[in-house]
Amino acid sequence: MSDAKPLLVIAAGGTGGHMFPAQALAEAMLRKGWRVKLSTDARGARYTGGFPHVVEVEEVNSATFARGGVLAKALVPLRLGAGVIGAILKMRRDRPKAVVGFGGYPTIPALAAAKVLNLPRMIHEQNGVLGRVNKIFATRVNAVACGTWPTTLPEGANAVYTGNPVRSEVLAREAAGYIPPGDYPMSILMMGGSQGARALSDTVPAAIAGLPEEMLHHVSVSHQARDEDMERVSAFYAEHGIRADVQPFFNDIPRRISEAQLVISRAGASSVADISVIGRPSILVPYPHATDDHQTANARGLVDAGAAILIPETRLDVDTLREQIETVLDNPDGAMQMAHAALAQGRPDATEALVALVEELTATG
Repeated sequence: MSDAKPLLVIAAGGTGGHMFPAQALAEAMLRKGWRVKLSTDARGARYTGGFPHVVEVEEVNSATFARGGVLAKALVPLRLGAGVIGAILKMRRDRPKAVVGFGGYPTIPALAAAKVLNLPRMIHEQNGVLGRVNKIFATRVNAVACGTWPTTLPEGANAVYTGNPVRSEVLAREAAGYIPPGDYPMSILMMGGSQGARALSDTVPAAIAGLPEEMLHHVSVSHQARDEDMERVSAFYAEHGIRADVQPFFNDIPRRISEAQLVISRAGASSVADISVIGRPSILVPYPHATDDHQTANARGLVDAGAAILIPETRLDVDTLREQIETVLDNPDGAMQMAHAALAQGRPDATEALVALVEELTATG
């Protein structure tokens, strides 16, 4: 009987950053013969199309202090309290073997209920700084699985470095052979991120155009730009005779990373994980408005390992960026060392590490 299978409850808030690692764990636990139930909110439900159809999706009302007026915020504790009571009743009925939270307000009822019922429980934090909800539960769960290392944690938290799960398309290009820069076609990939692409679109094209002519002759660019910036970015590259593919979104990012001599990117946790698993030199410009500056924390591992160059946005200008691009492209041995250093930071086994942690928690009760 299917009900004889152990049940895992996964709770995740409504962003891709939370939902993707949740999906990776769900798929792996199903292959292990578990049942999986996902608890999320309306925003998270938009991301559930990629989850296996056998995962039972339970939509909970999201209650957050970050949005709404005074009355809405005053009702948040009541809504959360009702959510916790409802989760306790359901878990008493369903008897999950473990509960795993991936951050976001929709994880509060499930993790609070698991704490009340003393069920094995853990959280996964994607970034190098704990999100608000994960910060609340860090010392109230059996383990904190860290996607980025090091992660800033409160005293008493049981940290386990698992890494961030990456997509199968990224795993297919794990440790893809790196061709260092030289007197032949070279590719630069610019990944902006949806929120922070403008600052990079304002500086990257001009920085590349300022490279020495003999170097620029060999360069082609894949540039991710927001819709409203595409026309001017494309026109700039064309006016300077630079081969460039400018799009708002690339469906084949893993291929473009693997073919690049250099990646210029924000430091979102998933971007850092992709760059690490494939193994490429990078220039990272953390998005300055990320909560608690977590993108700078995300970049720390690659930068400290000598795999990436960090440029805070406060120091981002055309000349600084051009100098750093030229440094990488004019130094094939150094670029190769950066690629190897990035690879050493990668955790292609992140999903397996999460699975092992769940199994360890349930084995010890």
